[in-house]
Amino acid sequence: MTGPTKTELRAEILLARRTLGPQLHDAEAHALCGHLPAFIGGGETVCAYVPIGSEPGSDQLIDSLLRRGVRVLLPVARDDGAGLPVPLQWGEYRPGGLVRRARFGLREPAEPWLPADTIAAATVVLVPALAVDRAGVRLGRGAGFYDRSLPLAAPTARLVAVVRDDELVDRLPAEPHDVRMTHALTPNGGLVALG
Repeated sequence: MTGPTKTELRAEILLARRTLGPQLHDAEAHALCGHLPAFIGGGETVCAYVPIGSEPGSDQLIDSLLRRGVRVLLPVARDDGAGLPVPLQWGEYRPGGLVRRARFGLREPAEPWLPADTIAAATVVLVPALAVDRAGVRLGRGAGFYDRSLPLAAPTARLVAVVRDDELVDRLPAEPHDVRMTHALTPNGGLVALG
């Protein structure tokens, strides 16, 4: 007997996130923020993301990194001429400098943008995820941007899937192109080593 497919898992998790009350979401976002000083220090470069909708995290998480002297890079998602996703470009985060013009309702940093291989400068990559398993397999939304970008990260970088506590699971369906996460970050568990 096989488990649910990636499509079924995505639908289930997105439904659960949509029913999450704003107070619980904000409390979890605050808890995530509180865990950052334990593994990210001033002077580091971190690739982060701006959460949309009910994704774990908040703008305050990104701002807190900046206040601590962290260089924060945010993703810029684009397709090639054939409509296929290409590796993410990166933009320096500046408070008040996000623009809402991207696909999927994303807010992105204003130009100039840095090339895709800029991810190699990051010591930590905070990766949006719908779920992650204890072996490091990440379930994303299926667009493929991070699948194309994460292989460019430094081999020593911590790849951290940011999820709710119940989205850290025992096992997810894996594919050969999946880049394994080294850690999960959850509101109650903090930074959890995977693999």
